[in-house]
Amino acid sequence: MNEAACAVLKDGELLAAVEERKLTRTHHAGGLPEQGIAFCLKQAGVDASGVNFLVLVRPLTNPARELHIELRQRFPNAELLLVDHHLAHAASAYYVSPFDTATVLTLDRAGDFRCGARWQATGTQLTVDREIYLPDSLGDLYGRVTALLGFLPNGDEHKVQWLSVAGDDRFVDLFHEILSGGRDGWPRLDRSFFDGDRIGQGAFSAKFYERLGLGDGDDIPAELRAHIAAGVQRALEQAVIDMAPQGENLCLAGGLGLNVLLTAALERCGRFPQVFVQPAAGNAGTAIGAVTHVWHSVARQTHRVSMRDLLLGPQFSPEEIKQVIENCKLRFHYLLTTDELVDAAVRELGENKIVAWMQGAMEFGPRALGNRSLLASPMNPYSTENLNAYIKHRESFRKFAASVPAELASEYFEVGPNARYLATVGTVKAPYRKQFESAILAGDMIRVHTVTEEDNPAFWRLLHAAGKATGLPVLYNTSFNLFGEPLVCSPRDAVRSFYSSGVDSLFVGHFLLQK
Repeated sequence: MNEAACAVLKDGELLAAVEERKLTRTHHAGGLPEQGIAFCLKQAGVDASGVNFLVLVRPLTNPARELHIELRQRFPNAELLLVDHHLAHAASAYYVSPFDTATVLTLDRAGDFRCGARWQATGTQLTVDREIYLPDSLGDLYGRVTALLGFLPNGDEHKVQWLSVAGDDRFVDLFHEILSGGRDGWPRLDRSFFDGDRIGQGAFSAKFYERLGLGDGDDIPAELRAHIAAGVQRALEQAVIDMAPQGENLCLAGGLGLNVLLTAALERCGRFPQVFVQPAAGNAGTAIGAVTHVWHSVARQTHRVSMRDLLLGPQFSPEEIKQVIENCKLRFHYLLTTDELVDAAVRELGENKIVAWMQGAMEFGPRALGNRSLLASPMNPYSTENLNAYIKHRESFRKFAASVPAELASEYFEVGPNARYLATVGTVKAPYRKQFESAILAGDMIRVHTVTEEDNPAFWRLLHAAGKATGLPVLYNTSFNLFGEPLVCSPRDAVRSFYSSGVDSLFVGHFLLQK
């Protein structure tokens, strides 16, 4: 139960989903997501006796017999079901997608010994047609490169992704060779590039270092880091493209689905009519897959579940927010209407301040989509330095996103549909490259987040108000979290992070706190 999470489905509606770590503020490596369960039951308006189906995703860390007995006692009327890890990934992507038929790829590092599978999906049926097993794992190879470059494997792979945009193609053929041992275009890792007796740095072999032009076990020079990252990233993209048949809609889930450069490559390769990536593609997202699988395959329901947005976590009343602020003996301004709230935020942003924006329900998944966000104006020439160096304390190559109303996005950017969930990257149109240069990853590449009024009305209104004030309806957006913690959840989390950082202003509900 790594990345433990819980979701609840009632009468075909996804009512809630939340990761346990965001609630407890601690790493949750195993055990039941107790606080997540309590939250989901509350959102569904039932107690444990009102649960019809209780679904767990393999692999389990608890002893099966003891866990089964405990759950039978706690949920006396529920049918207990176990769902395979990759089936849960596949369900999480396909059943909430807009497609009636699709190919589904599930790709991760190791989950349940399998590290990948391809599924054919039609109507409400998912059928696996091919699998890939350890040690031939794309995720494991990416994790090895993460370690080689001095980052934390199984945690910092996103840093390799962003570093890769500054690299060239000099090592792409090397990584293609490492992956090219399989049949019919499927990856099979050439083990001669690894050393099973070596500990650390990805356990690559002398042959690999020789191909890099280095001595066996040498530290990776700074000037090669981005090129190695680019090699594994671009080889990964091509390998995944080759795993799916051309001409069919494609869904993607599993840890590799969090790689937004991979999503962009799938969108623009021209092989697939449409691409949908589960935005909570990692293990936490299997909670959504588990409940949707049971809805269709056990309850035999044909009505597809809609995932309009990812605002599925806790939200807090004005009374709850006020209690936290007053207990902390903080001064605040209360803004009576949404118009006042939006106008005040636009004024703060217009003064080149960094704004923490906590509104409504917390996002499910790893990305801030306008409810738990740090915001800055693109008109601020120091936004990159302030956000990355002084507030987030992270590498300069990790850029923030540009949030824009969906109906206006095409004026400024070229981007695919997965930008709705910040799950892809786009490009800046030529007339605006100078304006957005602080957020550009490389060339004209930029992270884009398209916002609809239906998905997030308050944030959509803020973007439009910023556009009315400046002529540019775009705000830079990065996640409201600090020091490696998960996204802030509660008002107390928000206040603590606000006063531990260089953020200038905090809007938590209709309350404004300033330094």
